[in-house]
Amino acid sequence: MEWTKGPILGRGSSATVSAATSAYGDLFAVKSADFRHAESLRKEQHFLSILNNPYIVSYKGCDTTRENNNMVYNLFIDYMSGGSIIDTINARNGLRLRDSEISRYTRQIVKGLEYIHSTGIVHCDIKSRNILINENNGPKTAKIADFGCAKWANEKAPIRGTPVFMAPEVARGEEQGFAADIWAVGCTVIEMATGGSPWPEVDDPVSVLYKIGFSGEIPATPDELSDQAKDFVSKCLIRDPKRRWTAAELLKHPYIQQLDEHELRATDLDQIVCGKLRTDSPTSILDQDVWNSTKGIDCDLELSNSLRQRVEQLVGVSEMPNWRCEKGGSEWVTIRMNGDGDGDGGWVTGGGGGGW
Repeated sequence: MEWTKGPILGRGSSATVSAATSAYGDLFAVKSADFRHAESLRKEQHFLSILNNPYIVSYKGCDTTRENNNMVYNLFIDYMSGGSIIDTINARNGLRLRDSEISRYTRQIVKGLEYIHSTGIVHCDIKSRNILINENNGPKTAKIADFGCAKWANEKAPIRGTPVFMAPEVARGEEQGFAADIWAVGCTVIEMATGGSPWPEVDDPVSVLYKIGFSGEIPATPDELSDQAKDFVSKCLIRDPKRRWTAAELLKHPYIQQLDEHELRATDLDQIVCGKLRTDSPTSILDQDVWNSTKGIDCDLELSNSLRQRVEQLVGVSEMPNWRCEKGGSEWVTIRMNGDGDGDGGWVTGGGGGGW
């Protein structure tokens, strides 16, 4: 396909996202990375190429080009003019979404996840920054993006994702299955209602992993949510993954079941004034507004084989990196466990991809 790369929309430590046009004038987004460091993009291409659902960002193709004497891998996806949910909120100066808006986006996210899970895929990094908004052709539609951390459900793969959205079993390094995505949905509803982390009292990823994995606590549900919304979130945030509701079960919950998306009309977020938000939502490497590269914590240390002892030891490290971003909010990175997922490896920073 003949295409032309346009202005850069964002930049991360190893990839850029740019606008692009085809020879026929079609607009799309291209995620580009040095071919030697494009494993995450190639993985994303693999999963997107086999998925086809109105609530998932569409795959447009891929290409390899030479730029400045380097081979570059390019992934083509939908251009989502609305950006991510968090981008939209932040652009409105921290005005929160009303409950009806959150419920509509939540239904679309869960419908997308139901389809993803039916194919045997686990997303592994559900959060508001990976939910993009399509503002074209009718009501705004939320679409799941960024499959750079995805895996097959039966695949023995390293743990990955964004710490504050990890389920307890993931934080302990035990498993990362469909139920982990559902926990992240509950955290995402909280994030949409507050604009901030589901664990705002914890400001570094190692401490939050310990808190999630071993404290027995769950994130606090915002008072601003309706009783139905609070009940919905409670079904997502059950600490036992075997008792946690599935995507199919959640679609029958009254909070989102009654929505008829064909009758919904687009809501201008400029008119949604329901209170101020925290705007320090956790980010992955390619998820920031300007997608600057970020320094992560080097956890590749010689530690105990026990994940509990390893996390305790990491929490006790005297010099932690600065996790505050230039804009004053918490800056998080997507991480992966170094090892086969059984708890024998240390946590290391990895490159999660942001989507447009």
